[in-house]
Amino acid sequence: MEQLQYIIDQIPIRHNLVSQFMFLGVVQGLFISMLLFLKSRKNQALLFFGISLLFQSIVFLDTYVCYTGLMKEILFLNDSTEPLVLGIAPTFYLFTYGLILRRPFNFKTHWWHFLLPVVYTLSQIPYYLAPVSIKLNAYLGAYHTHITRVAGPENFNYGYHHIKDIFDWLVLFSFLFYGILSVVLVRKEWKRIRYNPYQERTNKYLFGRNSVIILFVVFIIIFMVFYNYEDDGGDHYIAFIQTIIAFVTTYVMLNESRFFEKSWIADKYETLTSNGVHFEDIETFVSQNNYFESPSASLKNLANQLNSSSNLISKIINSHTGNNFNDYINQKRVLMAKKRLLDPNYAHLTIEAIGNSVGFNSKSTFYAAFNKHARTSPSAFFKAHKNENPS
Repeated sequence: MEQLQYIIDQIPIRHNLVSQFMFLGVVQGLFISMLLFLKSRKNQALLFFGISLLFQSIVFLDTYVCYTGLMKEILFLNDSTEPLVLGIAPTFYLFTYGLILRRPFNFKTHWWHFLLPVVYTLSQIPYYLAPVSIKLNAYLGAYHTHITRVAGPENFNYGYHHIKDIFDWLVLFSFLFYGILSVVLVRKEWKRIRYNPYQERTNKYLFGRNSVIILFVVFIIIFMVFYNYEDDGGDHYIAFIQTIIAFVTTYVMLNESRFFEKSWIADKYETLTSNGVHFEDIETFVSQNNYFESPSASLKNLANQLNSSSNLISKIINSHTGNNFNDYINQKRVLMAKKRLLDPNYAHLTIEAIGNSVGFNSKSTFYAAFNKHARTSPSAFFKAHKNENPS
């Protein structure tokens, strides 16, 4: 026992910019995951996104503790987060699945996504129940190879190492496999949007696509770290990426919120004093009356038509579509312009005239809005789809 404590005391404690940056990412990741849990009561996609971030934060808290040497105070927990590493990619995929396909999670259908973490956990039970000396040697072998290891118990069964030794490969396989599955989802959604000339790209699709790109970037970084470092010696580089992801996620969440809108302080009063206008009322009025075709369409005018306030109408549109009033109206104009560009009944009109017919005041405004919401120009859209008939 004295020898064990003597070796533990030799483990140095280090705090530097690297450890501080890691800890910052851990705290931020935990905060975001808790926020997502609070906001995910009716959204399973957000729930799995929160779970994935929580797994990452706990894993890199373990990395932080190992890097700083604080693990010597809690050696019984060494390597206890490995199953969570194998759960990051599956939960991320389930987030992408719910985000893009908008289908609820069904355990009977998706149970197998948790198979690898569960099997790995069961295979490591002998290690989890092992004496502290075994876990101390495992930690020293990964982070402090210069410190003499302690003698382990006689006749101890190290059979769990058969799977533990290929843990890095299991992690790479998990990230690659679920990365490919996520790409398949994004590609199907892209095809659905691409071959439907009246379908707009949504913020959900763009966020899912960008998240998958980040997943593959992380996979490449993990591969490079595993290739260049033995055991866990380079895990702090991966923790750097986790910190960046945590703050990028925070930025996206803030960017999509209404906190920075000028009218957000007045919303509570206006909501209480409004006449009960709902998004369905706005959508019905705008669509049935082709309100968007009017060049004079404005937020103030629409609010007057609905006997409400401009701030409230703006809030409702933003919360349901993620767009401001101008983008909301212009999206409808662009969708109608797409139909008329392909409709033989409008073949006698020029492209500029079609833009005027759906409410745009000028050719430049029409082209700018069309490029923004259709990702192409009106003329290029017409050439690509001129053989199609609008439904």
